[in-house]
Amino acid sequence: MPSVKKFQVTFDCAEPERVARFWCEVLGYEVPPPPGEFATWDDYQEAQPPEERGSWFACVDPTGVGPRLYFQRVPEGKVVKNRVHLDVRVGTGLLGEERLAALEAECARLLPLGAVRVRLLYDGGDDSCIVMQDIEGNEFCID
Repeated sequence: MPSVKKFQVTFDCAEPERVARFWCEVLGYEVPPPPGEFATWDDYQEAQPPEERGSWFACVDPTGVGPRLYFQRVPEGKVVKNRVHLDVRVGTGLLGEERLAALEAECARLLPLGAVRVRLLYDGGDDSCIVMQDIEGNEFCID
């Protein structure tokens, strides 16, 4: 059996486009072109039945290496901790205070985008991370 080469990560959320655009900023991802013959995403949304407008959105790694992120609208809000989360790797190869400085700098960049800092998990070595939440409360880590 061949191994899987591509996969996407799917988020349940209330506002797919808003959350997708947040993650574009976090990861340096891009919004892909609109589907089919549509010139813009607004044109695509207007062509959908009213109940389906804004029901999903996606973002992609412009290099084609990272997974596609897909955001789908669900009626219920988030009530418990996610079972899966993303780790944003900004401190790879750094140790101690140098690693902590890189994590804090990335945290400072994400706060104005609407991210929320939850806590620092600091061990003094190469496993420190900052637990955060995105604009709809989904946990992720800066590590």
